[in-house]
Amino acid sequence: MKELREKWIQTYGNGIKWLIIGILSGAVVGSIAAFFAKGIQVVSQFRQAHPHIIALLPFSGLLIVLSYHLFSVRNPKGTNLVLESVRDGQPLPYYMAPLIIFSTVISHLFGASVGREGAALQVGSSLGSSIGKLLRLKEKERKRMMMCGMSAAFSGLFGTPLAAAVLSMEICTVGHMYYTALLPCTVSALVAHFFAERVLKVTEPELALKMVSEIDWKSALATIALAIVASLVSVLFILSAHKAKSLFTKYIRNPYFRIMLSGALVFLGTLLVGSGAYNGTGMDIIVKTIQENGYRVFFLAFLLKILFTAVSLGGGFQGGEIVPSIFIGATLGNAMQSFLPLDPGLSAALGMACVFCGVTNCPLSALLISFELFGFHASSYFILAIAISYLCSGNYGLYHTQKILFSKTEEEEINELAH
Repeated sequence: MKELREKWIQTYGNGIKWLIIGILSGAVVGSIAAFFAKGIQVVSQFRQAHPHIIALLPFSGLLIVLSYHLFSVRNPKGTNLVLESVRDGQPLPYYMAPLIIFSTVISHLFGASVGREGAALQVGSSLGSSIGKLLRLKEKERKRMMMCGMSAAFSGLFGTPLAAAVLSMEICTVGHMYYTALLPCTVSALVAHFFAERVLKVTEPELALKMVSEIDWKSALATIALAIVASLVSVLFILSAHKAKSLFTKYIRNPYFRIMLSGALVFLGTLLVGSGAYNGTGMDIIVKTIQENGYRVFFLAFLLKILFTAVSLGGGFQGGEIVPSIFIGATLGNAMQSFLPLDPGLSAALGMACVFCGVTNCPLSALLISFELFGFHASSYFILAIAISYLCSGNYGLYHTQKILFSKTEEEEINELAH
């Protein structure tokens, strides 16, 4: 009886402890992420109002490299470092959060083709690690604390607390979920969302689908076809991003010259296409593909976004790959809806979900983010599309340090890093 009582006290005491830590993490990290989101919105609006500022992109990159060098960071690993640290329980340096915030804001201000949610994972994990040190948590508990921070930052920045709670537990190791972090990650994501939406009034574009027809065999086949194509495009994006990084690093050893060349190429590309649609996040294009049935993008817009993003990130600009992947998926779906018996908005939404799943290897997070962004009434389409995309994207992934624990096709443990 005594052992049972002690076990109950330990279980509930531990639960209350992590409930409090989750609230603290959500409030602190979520608030910082919300201010970060507002900052990205402000600089993006400024760039759109002053499009000629992109001419300074090559020189703005010098500030990013200099800021990292001031903290003796010669080769920023970005989200790869985060996944490695969470899996191995290694602490992250305190200066990582301000560095990634500064470099991401600069990248967006001057027009690099980067996202923001990748930065959120880095900011959240760094802040979570710092909070863990302040609270004198054990090494294993700090791993949970970093995941708490990741969930809070993603939720505060993107406004999807359900997906945020699961993403940090799912993204490190494919085939294995860190369920011990479920309570604190859920609480921190919900608290962060509350602070961002209700306290700091951060708003995200409305993406809910208006009308979706019932799924039948024709639309099911169309969904499968779109998911297969989207999975192949996600692999193309992954390979392009890795190859660009490899080429820049191999042939241009000096990081200052490297990022200047990257910025110059993005600037010239923007002049050639005659549009700033491929700079920054491109959220206005994403919203139009979902909400405006008659809206049509350039048929190969997804390929241009892959090129712009690969060059931007490969050269050293910071921000992340998740929003670019959503842009790629939305424009791919928009282009393919002319050939498929699917509603235009649904086709773009399915493309977004499939490419997101393909590049992150996170099917549960992809499903939850689809429900939160687009509504539950198209759930049959999304679960079918995401399942196909997850299978067909193979063992490729945006993050080299992401571990594939189990095969996607066989009942066997492979325990290898993503390609």
